[in-house]
Amino acid sequence: MKLFAKGSLLSLLLVCALSLQAEEIKYQGLVYQLDLDRATAEVGLNPRALGSITIPEVITTEKGDFRVTTIGDNAFKGAKWLDSITLPPTIERIYRSAFEGTGILLNRDNWSEGTLILDSMYLIATDKTIKPKYVVPEYVRLVAAGAFRGNKTVTKVVWSPRVTRIDHDMFRDCKNLTKVEIPQTVEWIGQDILTGSGIYLNDKKWKKGALYVDGCLIATNKDIRPDFQFKSNVPVRLLACGCFMGNKTLVSLTLPDGLTHIPAGAFYKCENLQEVIIPSSVTRVENFAFHSCGKLRNALLNPGVTELGMGCFYQCGSLQEQVLGTELQEIPRGCFYLCKSLTHLDFPAHLKRIADGAFTGCAELKDVILPESLEEIGELAFSGNLKMTEIVIPQQVLNIRKGCFSGCMALRNVTLPYGSFSIGEEAFKGCVDLERINIPESMFRIGAEAFYGCQSLRDVILPEKLEVLEDAAFQECKRLSEIRVPSRIKHLEEGVFAHCTALYRVELNEGLESIGNGAFYGCIALREIQFPKSLQSIGEESFALCRQLVTPTLNEEIFQGRNAFKGCQKAKQ
Repeated sequence: MKLFAKGSLLSLLLVCALSLQAEEIKYQGLVYQLDLDRATAEVGLNPRALGSITIPEVITTEKGDFRVTTIGDNAFKGAKWLDSITLPPTIERIYRSAFEGTGILLNRDNWSEGTLILDSMYLIATDKTIKPKYVVPEYVRLVAAGAFRGNKTVTKVVWSPRVTRIDHDMFRDCKNLTKVEIPQTVEWIGQDILTGSGIYLNDKKWKKGALYVDGCLIATNKDIRPDFQFKSNVPVRLLACGCFMGNKTLVSLTLPDGLTHIPAGAFYKCENLQEVIIPSSVTRVENFAFHSCGKLRNALLNPGVTELGMGCFYQCGSLQEQVLGTELQEIPRGCFYLCKSLTHLDFPAHLKRIADGAFTGCAELKDVILPESLEEIGELAFSGNLKMTEIVIPQQVLNIRKGCFSGCMALRNVTLPYGSFSIGEEAFKGCVDLERINIPESMFRIGAEAFYGCQSLRDVILPEKLEVLEDAAFQECKRLSEIRVPSRIKHLEEGVFAHCTALYRVELNEGLESIGNGAFYGCIALREIQFPKSLQSIGEESFALCRQLVTPTLNEEIFQGRNAFKGCQKAKQ
């Protein structure tokens, strides 16, 4: 019996975790990956670790304290001189691969009855000397992902009630495994725990396209009906990660009552799935649960959902509406990325954070009303929303991050909160209908290309406290007619007002020291400009093609870049 060809959810999770908000550091001689969102740390790749090492409970960095929770995939692989390791009680996940080829794994003195158990509580690996009928000891509190993988000896495993998770690949390719007992205390099951095992390969264990073990749905295949119904000798209480992954047969189903969470990648790339009825008992939806379910129209959550995982509705292009739990405090990274049919959402009253890319490409989303409780809007959070016409940023959001509203082509009115200090790179880039924006007096920085291509932008007053105006900040704002540069700005960066073709009046205050390359390139309406005494240099092509501007007579001490006034009118002799 063969499951659909699919990519590894585990690999997907690792790639996304590392590419989005992970930061690598070295601490006390070891490499760690920091999760900046959750303030946790994972032991990274340390192939040269040696001797005896101790993993701390907490890593203290300039960005705060990070609790060490994971010994990562291949963390110490190949470290043959690593003799021993002491793990903290904060550890929640270990990968068997972390110790492949290490002195710990190779030293037979560390093994007992076919198992490698560290600190009398972490079961890391098994071998052919294990008992065929193995009971996980009650003193074991955590079993590494893939600890039994490929074991040809074991035939039956009884899980310890103290270990509440069965991690990824746990019994994969255990060809002679015929039975696993999963107690009620198990709360979470990983991906592919039985793939390639004797249980998985036994057709009699499957019921109408589903493989169940002790009330847990482990996997499905092409034999399921399009309108799948859960049928088992005992009520289904758990779904394994990726249990429907890549299933192209499934069209609709109703999840069983009593289910508390939808696990990671449960319906990943179920390309024909259109409807999922979610019971009120579900309070958590994990990472990428419905990722790339392009035909999914209905998967309404209930108001009691308190936690959403990153990318859980990523690229669900047919999803038109969704309910967010009333107590939800965060909408995670990529949660509704490219949900291009999503038209409306009511944001929870206690929401604190909208993470990076949460609503990127939600082209139909409109009438966005953000709650006053909101403290942070992530990078590209609403980028590419084509129907949003107005946005009021709550008072506690002080940093408008990179690309936050870029490409919101219908956006006309923006209210920034008093006290906000930074507008990030490309924050409003390509907002072609944006006519005016009131920048608060507290603003310190406007990032590169922040208003690039805002072709309708007419009125901009730069506040006196502004100190940083970065590259191309207002480039191609074709209706911007006049601008006053505050005295705290010492450097006008490259292309900052380039191609502002209606710009006819510019006031440069004392304090300005340099004008960057192409700063006013192509400002064809600019007729006259007064340079402050503080000016020291003018970059290349700074005023090139300002055809109505008469080339000024400058103090010889002011450096002029090549073609600084190319195409300007010559001064009369």
